Formats: sequence, C-alpha cells, structure tokens
Amino acid sequence: LEGKVQLQVELGITQADAIIFVVDAKTGLIASDEEVAEVLRSSNKPVVLAVNKVDSINQPGQTADFLRLGIGIPIAISAYHNLGIDDLMESVTALLPTTTGNPTQQADVKLSIIGRPNVGKSTLLNTLLGTERAIVHDAPGTTRDAIDVIINWNNKKISLIDTAGIKRHSKISSGIEFYSLIRTVQSINRGDIAMLLIDATEFITVNDLHIANYITEAGKSLVLIVNKWDLIPKAQQQQFKLYMDQRISFMAYVPILYISAKLKIKTSRVLATAYKVWEGRQILQSDSDVDMVIKQAFESHPPQRVGTKQLHIFKAHQDKTNPPTFVLEVNNPELSYTAYQRYLKKQLRSAFSFTGSPLNLIFIRFRNKKMRKLKESKA
Repeated sequence: LEGKVQLQVELGITQADAIIFVVDAKTGLIASDEEVAEVLRSSNKPVVLAVNKVDSINQPGQTADFLRLGIGIPIAISAYHNLGIDDLMESVTALLPTTTGNPTQQADVKLSIIGRPNVGKSTLLNTLLGTERAIVHDAPGTTRDAIDVIINWNNKKISLIDTAGIKRHSKISSGIEFYSLIRTVQSINRGDIAMLLIDATEFITVNDLHIANYITEAGKSLVLIVNKWDLIPKAQQQQFKLYMDQRISFMAYVPILYISAKLKIKTSRVLATAYKVWEGRQILQSDSDVDMVIKQAFESHPPQRVGTKQLHIFKAHQDKTNPPTFVLEVNNPELSYTAYQRYLKKQLRSAFSFTGSPLNLIFIRFRNKKMRKLKESKA
C-alpha cells in the first residue's frame, strides 16, 4: 500500500503546475522532509515551502531551520487558524503559467463510480483509464476521497469520479469515514450517471439497494454493474441473473452489466452503456406525443375513484428539466395516487424508453374551470 501511495504522489508531482510543500513547525525539520525535498528538487517543478502550525505571529523563529531544505524562503502559516494563507497563495499564483495551450477541460458527461467498500471501484477506474490512477489494495476503504479524471472516449470528454465505499450507517465509526461518505454523496449529486458496482460473490445486499434508492431519489440515472463475474461458476450464472432481475424488479428500467474489472471482461461495454443512458436522458419528447401517450394510457386504464371523485387528465407535456419530468394538468392533483403514477410511468417508458433514468410526474390543477367541471360532470 505504501508503494502505491508513493506512486500516486509521483504522478501528482508530474501533473502539477506548481507544488506546495507542507512541513510541520511543531515537529521541526525531520529526515522525511529532506527526502521529499530531494524528490521535489529533481522534479524541476516550482515549489512553495509552507511551514504549518505556526499559530502566532510571535513564532517566526520556527521557520528558520527549514531553510536547510534548499526549497526557498519558508512561509509561515496556520491552516487551522487561517493565518498566512493569503501570503502563501500569492506566492503560488506567481509561479503558475500565465497562459495555457489548452483551456480547462469541461466534461460532456459526468459518471460517478459508486458502491460499498472493496467491490472494485478503483480497479474499474484504472481499467477504463488504461493506467493505475487510483490506489487498489486488498484492504477495504483504501479510497477516502473522490478522484476526478477526464478521459476522451469516442470524441467525447467523460469525467470519471471514483468515490469512497459507502458503508451502512451503523458501521461508520470515524470522522474520516463520515466525511468520505459526505464527499461520495456530493459526487452522486454533481454527476449525471451513477454506476453502482456490486460484488457478484455477495449478490446484491440491502446496503446496495439503499444506495440505488438514494441515487434515484437524487434524480440521477443509474447503471448497475455486477463486478467479479469471473468468480461465479458458469453453471450458476443464468440462475444468478434470474434472481437479480427479481431482486430489482422495482427498477427494471436500469441496465445491468456483468463484468470483471480485474480481468477486463466486458469492461468495454461500461462507457458505451453509460453514454447511451445519458443520451436518453437528454431527449425532449414533443408535447403532442407525450399528451397522446398519457391520454391513451388513461383511456385504456382509468384510475380508481377516491371516494366519489376521480382523477381526470386534460393535458400533458415534458418539462425541460432532468431527470425526465412530465407535467400533467388534472382536475385535482390530490387524486393522483402512487399506484396510478407507477402505471403512467410504465406507459411512458414503453413509448419513449428512458433507459436507466428515473421519471418525475408533476400534477398541477388545470386552469380551464369550465372544461374541468364539464369533464367531472360527465364522469
């Protein structure tokens, strides 16, 4: 693990425009500081030396020893007390390139890789990248923070976000784990598509279903990826898929991929499937098509009465928001019960697909009072 961490540090150095080398005023100059300084000097990158934990302006002498590192004039800071940060950033920005050949890349699609600890998220990221960008280790919980990487795929810029594993709430025992969870939730919220990895050897757990439910409630599209598929005997694979379909029947619209990230089995389908889901999420159906599908659904299967009243749908159209959202103008929004909403969503999916994406239905009161009363009187 230590070797893999070192590899990521070296990769970070090569990709940086400038480096902030942080040392500890409380412990003073130590051997490992000198080792890092040697690496930084050989990198030929501009470096700013920040001496942290100088918690008072009356402690300037604490920085003098660090001149021996040969990195430059130390800048005294206290990250905790927010002291000296302006001076530090002025020194850093002075070292940054004034112009860049390539503007900052903006991703066309943002994909979050989500799942429990040790299901293979970082392995999948590295496989998709073709390089070891994330640390992969047998110990669960190696990834503590989200890692964003932009790659070019079929002339599209795809942002891949590797996240920390999500544990059950009762097993979150430390501050680090709590903040890792917060960052993972933030990654879900800022992504377009969540790729939820599960471990084939553990089937699909209650925690996996909780994560899937959060993703859909957040309005994000979902691709379910069953990793470590190579560990399931071939004789059991068909039965596994049947059980899986039954287990997630409540979100049958979600595509399922069976892969091995480690052995690179069927991993080429991951980005293609996620992008197809993203494309479907962008399509805006015409008002006339949506209205026709909803009214045909209503005529084929009218809703049950609620007391003496019944829901009537006058107009329907798709809103310009994501996830795909449909506005239905009705006589009384309170008459739209859950089971009938599920039926209408099923009819919309049958007509327009929306693979992998949750659908929202918004019921509003129809403004034409005369027509509304006429319809209700006929009923």
